[in-house]
Amino acid sequence: MVDIVLTADRTMMSTHHDSEFLGFGTCIPPYILPTSVYGKLFFPPVKAKQGVATVAPYALRKVEAKLIDLGFDAVVAHPSHLRRFNDAKVIGISTMDPFGLGPASSTFAAVLQKGEPFNALFFKRLIEDKNIKKAKENGAKIIVGGPGTWQFEHMKDFATEHGIDCIVMGEIEKDAETIFRKALNGEELPLFYEAYKNPAPALEEIPEIKHASVNGLVEIGRGCPRGCPFCDVTKRRLRWYPLEKIEKELEANNREGIDFGIIHAEDVLLYGVHGVKPDIEKIEALFKLFAKHYKRLSWSHTSIAAVASEPRAAELAKELFLNEQEWFGVEIGIETGSPKLIERSMPAKAKPFEAKDWQDIVCKALGTLHDNNIVPACTLIVGLPDEREEDTLATIELMDKIKDYRCMVVPLFFVPLGRLTDRNWFRAENLSASQIELLEVCLSHGLRWSKELARGYNKGHVYSPIVNASLVGFIKMIERVAKRKNLVNDSYANAFSSSQ
Repeated sequence: MVDIVLTADRTMMSTHHDSEFLGFGTCIPPYILPTSVYGKLFFPPVKAKQGVATVAPYALRKVEAKLIDLGFDAVVAHPSHLRRFNDAKVIGISTMDPFGLGPASSTFAAVLQKGEPFNALFFKRLIEDKNIKKAKENGAKIIVGGPGTWQFEHMKDFATEHGIDCIVMGEIEKDAETIFRKALNGEELPLFYEAYKNPAPALEEIPEIKHASVNGLVEIGRGCPRGCPFCDVTKRRLRWYPLEKIEKELEANNREGIDFGIIHAEDVLLYGVHGVKPDIEKIEALFKLFAKHYKRLSWSHTSIAAVASEPRAAELAKELFLNEQEWFGVEIGIETGSPKLIERSMPAKAKPFEAKDWQDIVCKALGTLHDNNIVPACTLIVGLPDEREEDTLATIELMDKIKDYRCMVVPLFFVPLGRLTDRNWFRAENLSASQIELLEVCLSHGLRWSKELARGYNKGHVYSPIVNASLVGFIKMIERVAKRKNLVNDSYANAFSSSQ
């Protein structure tokens, strides 16, 4: 018997074929193809040994490590093997986007008009799993945490109807002992435990993971100095981990056979600094440490301004990381093509440059990444509270400038997060003609480049030729639908023809 069982739904408990890019596939609703096919394409399950997940989402590994350090008996269970653990006293569930309200999921659902995305569907399946219900009947406490817990403020009835005892919002390290001790003792827990209102955990309070994380992801710090008002991360205090702490997690992954991974931070290229100007010496030391332990590497996130201000970082990454892989991906926020909107709404986004030069900064950064075989998944925000028609037109103009750079550009409807929780959600019915044109341009750009990436440019990245061929087929299916509905922008017609 295990006292505390940690788990997550199947869309999270997956390596996405060792490709974080494919994780975006969990944000779409069922569309044309059966759910089983989407599962094989985008979120095949991780393996399990005696019901325990062999790799698990990094956030769960952090909680597991903290609980073990505190002396609790805890494991991370595979969601398909919960029958082994229905006598647990506490079940902790991590969630990223439990109701599909996140920017990517809500945008795709609204555009496709096909209902709940997979992440919401599978979260609901997990909560309603008969083994969790049995554990609950036996007296177990259900605790939910993770970056998606803000969504429960909009779905309070769901929590009570499904027997969720406590929803932890914020970093848990300082509060883990209090929460789980009460749960094990069968004591009453608050429905919402607002950990973010307490002082952020210090470095020495944050444990190192003890077992392998999904895709070898290792965190190098928390927080972001740019202060964009629409982002929750800017609420966190900025902390960078020393190299010694980072190496312990790399070694934990190595011990369990993981030799590739992701450097994770909100802006990898700002490692070790508390301003917005990268330090190439600190970056080099970080990259060499990861290259010492991993054969293949990628970044989770960086910023346009950081890439543009220190292009040597991309060159160094190519030199160190691109020996056994032809490219690697990174998520990066463009958010808008409008210098005026940058200046009005997110002035630190452009630092150390000036907001008025935003389009040039974006072009320089994407050009640098393109030249060094780094493929960014770029986000745009549609419907920011301060957005005007001229801003949308400026973004369309920028899309034309960057169409020959190898990247994906994902437009996301504004969701009231960060310091903008009092603003209204942007809805599909509010789309203007120019915003619809922007969506079409982004779709066209994505279809053009995704085929090249899936056809073998990513050799060694997505491990199965069958998966690669299936992805190409899926992209072509979406392309046919888009053309039939006249959603392909005319300026991309030649590019489509040449990529057949």
